Amino acid sequence: MQNTDRIWDIVEEQRPAFLELSDRVWGMPEIAYTEYRSVAEHRQMLEEQGFAITDGPAGIPTAVIGEAGTGGPIIAILGEYDALPGLSQEAGIAEPRPLPGNGHGHGCGHNMLGSAALLAATAVKNYLAENNLPGTVRYYGCPAEEGGAAKAFMVREGLFKDVDVAISWHPASMTRVDDARSLANTRIDFTFTGRSSHAAAAPHLGRSALDAMELMAVGVNYLREHVPSDSRIHYAILDGGGIAPNVVQSRAKVRYAVRSRDVHAMKALNERVLKVARGAAMMTETEVEIKVISAVSNLLGNAPLEQLMFANMQRLGPVEFSETDRAYARQIQATLSAEDIENDYRAVGIPLRDETPLCDFIVPIEAKGEPMIGSTDVGDVSWAVPTVQARVATHAIGSPGHSWQITAQGKSDAAHKGLTYAAKIMAATATDLFANPELIEQAKAAHRTNLGKKPYENPIPADVTPPIQPRPMIE
Repeated sequence: MQNTDRIWDIVEEQRPAFLELSDRVWGMPEIAYTEYRSVAEHRQMLEEQGFAITDGPAGIPTAVIGEAGTGGPIIAILGEYDALPGLSQEAGIAEPRPLPGNGHGHGCGHNMLGSAALLAATAVKNYLAENNLPGTVRYYGCPAEEGGAAKAFMVREGLFKDVDVAISWHPASMTRVDDARSLANTRIDFTFTGRSSHAAAAPHLGRSALDAMELMAVGVNYLREHVPSDSRIHYAILDGGGIAPNVVQSRAKVRYAVRSRDVHAMKALNERVLKVARGAAMMTETEVEIKVISAVSNLLGNAPLEQLMFANMQRLGPVEFSETDRAYARQIQATLSAEDIENDYRAVGIPLRDETPLCDFIVPIEAKGEPMIGSTDVGDVSWAVPTVQARVATHAIGSPGHSWQITAQGKSDAAHKGLTYAAKIMAATATDLFANPELIEQAKAAHRTNLGKKPYENPIPADVTPPIQPRPMIE
């Protein structure tokens, strides 16, 4: 359907530069708190488009805020641009083939996420100016969504206190309004310190930090049987203590991610994991240092905003993919299992559609699938202000999140079409809110009701600061 809404026309007029931005960011994948080149690209675009710029908000050098317009209301559009480690991949092919370099890759599509959000903010800015309308649009360039909780730190610093509504999106296999389900999540580092010794000649003199770390893993694995079914505990070994088996390891470090349905349940589970760590240290006569790295809240939904966004999706229709797009998606699906594809349908609660490599429909807003839930720092924004997110098809149905397949599709024509569609949906939702202040009041009323007796409590301890990383050498 050809849609004549002016805001969508503005998105179309602006889209080429933002598709190029997305592709450039795809080509410079940077992980949490190292996004110096990516934020520079976004900052340059903000400057070119005439936004007033705030550098390094919340003391985070890889974050940026751009603002345009005058007066209220203030609508925030949230962007991200961080990549993931270990997901380097050549674009446009259907087989795993890492690129030379640092090994990072945009396996969650955040190169598109930030670019579409900035395109939407630019379109809204131009729309307000063109129609001489009051209102302020603010673009939040947010790093470190993947485990770094930058938005939670930004909320804690009060950067959303004057915002009326926040809007975001995420690349997906299905086009729908996000159903606002996520898990609260804490990342905690456990550093065990013991005493080294000769493992053969004097093992009795050693106190093994590696033993302590392994015993903690055993204890947590037994704990998994006795946690709520929607809780999750994962870990990654950061330092195994060395490569010499004939030395009793005096130091070992492990990072745990602890997830639960809400912040209260997460904190309770954290305490149980901490007890396991202290018990492991006691058993091995080692010391353990416990350091919270980041934490995020679960998402809080907002029905009026979700209905508004869904209405815009219905008016715009689904993403219009070409046969060439579908042919490439079929090649990607050939690398997947039937379970991968069925999993995407179960997650949104609709029947499997055969011969549908790309989502050419909009998932009904009332559809609710099996919860297959991750975590996001958008959750903390959603507790601070009324928030809504879109999920927009940019890749083949069944493509697993955080996979080489997502990286491979990140510069495709289908990705570009999904990016543009997401910008139109976010921009139209924002302009509807500017034109109808009563919708904002409805969203705020729903937000107050949803908060109820559960006032927002930032999940990050007051003494924890963003784990800023130094500016890396350019490869």
